[in-house]
Amino acid sequence: MDIETFARRIPKIELHLHLEGAVRPATFVELARKNHVDIPPHGEIAELYRYDNLPDFLKIYDLVSRSIRDADDFHRVTYEMLESCADSGARYVEFFFSAHAHQAHGVAYPTMLTGILAAMRDFETDRGVPSRLIPAHSRELGLQRGLEFLDMVLEHRSDEIIGIGLDYNEAPFPPAPFQPLFERAADAGLRRTAHAGESGPAENVRDSLAVLGVDRIDHGYHIVDDAELVAACVEQGTFFTCCPSTTTGTTIWRDLSAPDHAIKQMIDAGLNVTINSDDPPMFRTDLANEFVLVARDMKLSPEQLKTCALTSIDASWLDDSVKRDWRAAWTAEIDAMIADLDTAPEALSA
Repeated sequence: MDIETFARRIPKIELHLHLEGAVRPATFVELARKNHVDIPPHGEIAELYRYDNLPDFLKIYDLVSRSIRDADDFHRVTYEMLESCADSGARYVEFFFSAHAHQAHGVAYPTMLTGILAAMRDFETDRGVPSRLIPAHSRELGLQRGLEFLDMVLEHRSDEIIGIGLDYNEAPFPPAPFQPLFERAADAGLRRTAHAGESGPAENVRDSLAVLGVDRIDHGYHIVDDAELVAACVEQGTFFTCCPSTTTGTTIWRDLSAPDHAIKQMIDAGLNVTINSDDPPMFRTDLANEFVLVARDMKLSPEQLKTCALTSIDASWLDDSVKRDWRAAWTAEIDAMIADLDTAPEALSA
């Protein structure tokens, strides 16, 4: 077995995935047609998936969101998303969804949940892969809308809803003003995470941890600009959900093979990094391919890939007893895979 096969087969957890960003292109076109949503003129659908920065990406993300209207639509896109994760080796999935992007077009929150939760339960029955849901607040909407969002989440809470996130255009909207939202979420027993350090500065990572009290950081790349913060996060064991492919379109780090790529720097510094897919069809990737990319372009060793996989267990919001069991089982499984690796230099260099 070569390193690419190993990277594809290694057991995985997906911790940073947006439902709307995971809609298959063909499904997007079909739902847009069904729900009378105009999409820009194009030849191949891939022509729509071209962007050079986070705001341009979010325009397409919102267009995809607009095409999902009824409970059946939400069931379809959720089930297909989980199917893609499982086919990439995911054993468990925690995913975001953007309620506001659908409410803006008249879709009621209970309608969204009806389809999403049914698909999650159906998929666990069909394929044995459990998943959990993280409604995310768009920081662009401000604190008051965020507090209303939290009220809605708590009113319709179910066992599958385990936390909240903070996402959308980061740079102009720092995390600190959302402290009351995250304090109330913590009081209600919800886990918390926030997108920080993707297009915003290292300070956003610091404030997400110190002010918002998040359990983990989504992206976090600009932490490499602050050596003191890196050292503190290494000491504290902070978790980062990193997404290699999207860095090439939404950050200043466009070359995954560059030795100073932020994710490579983070791993080399000893930070707790997990590998995730973010918005896979929109960047022509999947979770298995993200592991291949860091193996091939960043030259991560089998042991480093193992560490990323096991770190995803620790970073997840699974019960501690499940984490212990999975860590032991995965360690044995991955060690057996490593023993079966072709150790010829060309095999390990992908």
